[in-house]
Amino acid sequence: MAKEAIRLGTVQEILLIPLYGRALDARAKRSVLGDSKAAEMVELIDYDFAKFRGPSLGGSVLRSAIFDGWVAEFLREHPEGTVVELGVGLNTRSHRLDNGRARWFDLDLPDTIELRCRFFADTDRSTMIAGSVLETDWFDQVAATGGPYFFLSEAVLLYFEAEQVRAAVRGLADGFPGCPLSIDTAGRLMMSNQDRNPVFKAVDARMTWTCDDPRTLEQWGLRLRESRTFATPQPGMARAWPWRYRVGMPLLAKVLPPTVNMYRINLFTMV
Repeated sequence: MAKEAIRLGTVQEILLIPLYGRALDARAKRSVLGDSKAAEMVELIDYDFAKFRGPSLGGSVLRSAIFDGWVAEFLREHPEGTVVELGVGLNTRSHRLDNGRARWFDLDLPDTIELRCRFFADTDRSTMIAGSVLETDWFDQVAATGGPYFFLSEAVLLYFEAEQVRAAVRGLADGFPGCPLSIDTAGRLMMSNQDRNPVFKAVDARMTWTCDDPRTLEQWGLRLRESRTFATPQPGMARAWPWRYRVGMPLLAKVLPPTVNMYRINLFTMV
């Protein structure tokens, strides 16, 4: 079978890193996510995934699991709610967590959505939108479902300038007040060490936005509800992790706290 050739922008290429991380996890003896769809896509895409190596691959899996925990909790409380993923890439969250009743919107730039359409199709409850998290022209399409809504953006906002992130968050808060928003943040030390990270040696894009304390984002119209690290996932999620993560991450957080604690996955309410 011929493989799919791809052409992505510099930042968009980053989506292939977590895709490969989830594919490796799916092949593991004890998988965190069990994302067999990711493994299938890696086999079908014409790309040198083997150039990605290092702990960030496993970290991308743990990150997705923590985001998954909050989405799953939202759908337990609102089984017919709407989940909006901003900068979806080739994520399979709508497939992993769908309950047969929820509404899903997957937003990303046109070249990414074009690639995504080779592996996914819209349904009566799942819609892909070619657009930008920095714009608001897609708001009406989402708002037409009536909510309630859960918004998340995984490993996307980090690649924008601080003022762009602030504007995007402020726009979401103005358009969908009272709704949950889950995003990840990274401190200065993590940002300053990007060139030492093996996965970033394989790509040109670099993270830009720095946030040492997610509580400071309350100045942007957010209320922090939870902030977690790889060492402090939701208790129910942690029980499902292999021991190397369940025990190893808290130990690493004690021995080298900046290594773990400078990167956080956060749940806010937009106010």
